[in-house]
Amino acid sequence: MKAKGRVFKYGDNIDTDVIIPARYLNTSDSKELASHCMEDIDAEFVGKVKKGDIMVGVKNFGCGSSREHAPIAIKESGISCVIAASFARIFYRNAINIGLPILECAEAAEAISDGDEVEVDFSTGEIRDLTTGKSYQAQPFPEFIQDIIASGGLIEAVKQDKL
Repeated sequence: MKAKGRVFKYGDNIDTDVIIPARYLNTSDSKELASHCMEDIDAEFVGKVKKGDIMVGVKNFGCGSSREHAPIAIKESGISCVIAASFARIFYRNAINIGLPILECAEAAEAISDGDEVEVDFSTGEIRDLTTGKSYQAQPFPEFIQDIIASGGLIEAVKQDKL
């Protein structure tokens, strides 16, 4: 499984209230959530993101409340993968549960720039910045987590008897 797209880069401590502001949590409609993704930190994100693009954060991405709305909004907006030096643990688990691929790689998170074209190979953990020609190595997911992501999330993986 691979992803390839343009990078939207953010800094440290991007919390779930920045990803999807609390004022929109009165809906569970994924398309509605995606229409407000990142709007308080990047008002142009929703208009610029394309299916397959990649989000990069630095340290502690997804901190804050434990709501699943944040990874749902990111995934539904078209983002194919999030790369960060570190993730808040509950965000990490929520992302896996809804089938949003995330990779921890401090070197890539620091070096990759906003607007770069990046390709990710989930089976090997290789992150290639096609703009700079540099490659980075993240720890690939174990096979069972790759199955969850490929199935579209934990519930779908269970329905498909992948676990």
